[in-house]
Amino acid sequence: MDKLNVRREVMAARASLSPEQLRANSSRIRETLLDQPWVQMAGLVACYWSVGTEPETHGLVFALWKHGATVMLPVLQEDDDLDWAVYDGPDTLAPGRFGMMEPVDTRRGVDAIRTAALVIVPALAVDRRTGVRLGRGGGSYDRALARVGPNVPTVALLHDGELIDGIPTEEHDQRVRWVISPGGLISLM
Repeated sequence: MDKLNVRREVMAARASLSPEQLRANSSRIRETLLDQPWVQMAGLVACYWSVGTEPETHGLVFALWKHGATVMLPVLQEDDDLDWAVYDGPDTLAPGRFGMMEPVDTRRGVDAIRTAALVIVPALAVDRRTGVRLGRGGGSYDRALARVGPNVPTVALLHDGELIDGIPTEEHDQRVRWVISPGGLISLM
């Protein structure tokens, strides 16, 4: 199966989830993630502001921030690379490129992700054997993940059924070390 077909299947499955299912999934994912000691100890966290049917991260970002973590969110640049800026509460976000919410704080540069103690990324699916994540096809997160150190926890948030076998892999594709879905935490190391 090619990436385009996997993307289509995952997007169709996500579209069939009810708002109640989406909320319940996101709540379980958030609780599981926040229960991990390595999450609780992470001082600087790179995360994302979810859109659409992605596992919702708005509550997660707020909880991390309220518990004292510095949370960086991506700022999509014209070349589709990701710059980073600090989240400082819900009132510090504004629509950016394509209407996605972004922090209005000073940009820290594409290499700021190198300083994160934890990196949480979106994915449509992850290959259970290789840890390769499938994104939406722009390559933004593959570029960002390529800058992350090998010992930094990288976590993809998924709905159940999105940890699959056989995602086609290309040279630029990056792996994640963990997956969290409503079903729990899975190590891919």
